[in-house]
Parts: sequence; structure tokens; C-alpha cells
Amino acid sequence: MDTKPLVWIGRSREDIKKFPEAVKDVAGFALYKAQMGGKHPAAKPLKGFHGAGVVEIVENYSGNTYRVIYTTRLEGAIYVLHAFQKKARTGIETPKQEIDLINSRLKTASEYHELRFKK
Repeated sequence: MDTKPLVWIGRSREDIKKFPEAVKDVAGFALYKAQMGGKHPAAKPLKGFHGAGVVEIVENYSGNTYRVIYTTRLEGAIYVLHAFQKKARTGIETPKQEIDLINSRLKTASEYHELRFKK
């Protein structure tokens, strides 16, 4: 099986580098599984994106929650859209500003994908 390339959108790569090592290990392995066509137990569809094409990896570490968002919607590649530490202390819902950023980066990924893969 071919490994799909991993494409980082926006500051997602720089942001994930700031995570604790244990969180980076889980996120890295989950992204690798996605590249191989599988799904890590910590990965689940992100609510509000209609279907399993936008996925979030959720990892708790030392009382904090970290999330990495990627998409499998675009054939032939895995696009990492966002990586962040959830700041809100109440509720599990992803804050609107984060959803807006994910939507913006999903649009950027789609445009890039068209240019790169649909030649």
C-alpha cells in the first residue's frame, strides 16, 4: 500500500512542534495511520463537518487537551489543517474561532490540492 503524503497547512506544523513529547508521539502515530489508510483510536470525525472527511485527534496530557485536525477528503494526500491546545475549561465543543480557522484552512487545502494533483 502506498503511503499518502502529509501536507501541512498554515502554521499547523509549527504549532504541533510546541506540544509535549507524549502528545506529539500520539499525534504522529495517528497521522501515520491515516497516511496508511487506517484510523487511530484517538481520531474521530470532527463535529459540524458532515461526515468523516475532517478528523480530530484528541489527546489529554497533564490536565490539558490537545487537538490535531486533518482531512482525508482530498484524494491522495492527508492535509493537516490545525493543531491547538484547547483553552476553554467548560464543555467539549470546539470554539468558533478554531472552527472558522479550520474552515479557512480546508479551503486553502482544497485550492492547493487542485493545483498540485489535478494537473
